[in-house]
Amino acid sequence: MNQATSRIADQPPLNNTVIAKFGGTSVADFDAMNRSADVVLSNPDVRVVVLSASAGVTNLLVELAEGRETERRDFLLSEIRRIQTAIIDRLEQPDVIREEIERMLENISTLSEAASLATSTALTDELVSHGEIISTLLFVEILRQRHVSAEWFDVRKIMRTNDRFGRAEPDTQILLELAEQQLLPRLQEALIITQGFIGAEPKGRTTTLGRGGSDYTAALLGEALHASRVDIWTDVPGIYTTDPRLVPGAKRIDRIAFEEAAEMATFGAKVLHPATLLPAVRRGIPVFVGSSKDPSAGGTLVCDTTENPPLFRALALRRKQTLLTLHSLSMLHSQGFLAELFNILARHNISVDLITTSEVSVALTLDTTGSTSSGDSLLTTSLLTELSSLCRVEVEENLALIAIIGNKLSQACGVGKEVFGVLDPFNIRMICYGASSYNLCFLVPGDDANQVVQKLHHNLFEQD
Repeated sequence: MNQATSRIADQPPLNNTVIAKFGGTSVADFDAMNRSADVVLSNPDVRVVVLSASAGVTNLLVELAEGRETERRDFLLSEIRRIQTAIIDRLEQPDVIREEIERMLENISTLSEAASLATSTALTDELVSHGEIISTLLFVEILRQRHVSAEWFDVRKIMRTNDRFGRAEPDTQILLELAEQQLLPRLQEALIITQGFIGAEPKGRTTTLGRGGSDYTAALLGEALHASRVDIWTDVPGIYTTDPRLVPGAKRIDRIAFEEAAEMATFGAKVLHPATLLPAVRRGIPVFVGSSKDPSAGGTLVCDTTENPPLFRALALRRKQTLLTLHSLSMLHSQGFLAELFNILARHNISVDLITTSEVSVALTLDTTGSTSSGDSLLTTSLLTELSSLCRVEVEENLALIAIIGNKLSQACGVGKEVFGVLDPFNIRMICYGASSYNLCFLVPGDDANQVVQKLHHNLFEQD
């Protein structure tokens, strides 16, 4: 346990403070922002609100950061302007904030021109961060026109990270100290509105925590401020046995343990960011997931333990997976091959997700969780060249990872029959089972993913 974690563990909760996070659809437009404001104001324990960018804005900013020709760039800029000015125009006193938003839009234009000349990860983070900055400025104005004492707070003042742009990791020790100094004293004076997803590295340059990182921000602030709960407000009322858009018969899970929810998030369930639960687990902070569109519908509580956890809890799906198969006869009865393989991957800043081995080959998938990168974009020419000097390399793309989340799966009898008995028509490329008692994972061709999930869900969750 590091010093930060130890200090956090010694601190009691602060007056039942709740951190409320709202995703992009919850701040998509003027009406959505007002619904989210209703949710905030209905609970006096909410003292910190963490916001994502308005729905669609981050994708537009990411495309601008990739460097686009003038015509396309102008279109993207006009779309961002349209989304944000539609909110401004419905404010009672729009001129109060219009000038500041115009300045943000000018910054975006200038940075996007720079990106058209030369792209960089640092420039991308600086550009993309404007989505959260604008949404929080607008939300403060919506609260102020309701005569609520709300204060805009730049999270970069306290969210210090390393300089791994695009997927930066916060320094929890510094966050704890700065939050106590700069944020804690403000909680009793005003409702704090701040940004998710962004931070600042030691030189002050803006960083991002990876796509979906606003959840992570909320949990980190909950940990640093000794909160009693973190509420994640999204467009679905809780966590389901699988994506209800894919399987209409999916059922909501009213209460789920940290370990189960963490497995779901890691393996593709988009309701929670994979890193969200780490601070919550360290601090023992319950996480509630609900819908800002219908807060009365209830939701899912993620907590330490649940009573009578089922053998099968949920299905998660992660698309666009890349499988690397590495063949070498020198693996046979030799030492050091895997060490050299992982050294090469480490030199290229690549983490392995799943892995299986035989006498003369290794099959693995690449971990792109929480990053804006895809598996194929991680396979640079220099990496493939270096791997090819060690072994023969095969690359398969457009695969899908399906994870069955459950409890004591590796200790139960009949799991294989329940799972694979219904999958006869499908080609299964890789299976990982036994390393964790909470999951069973396998790869299938991407085109088969929907059918596989639907058949499995019917067999595991829709039968009496």
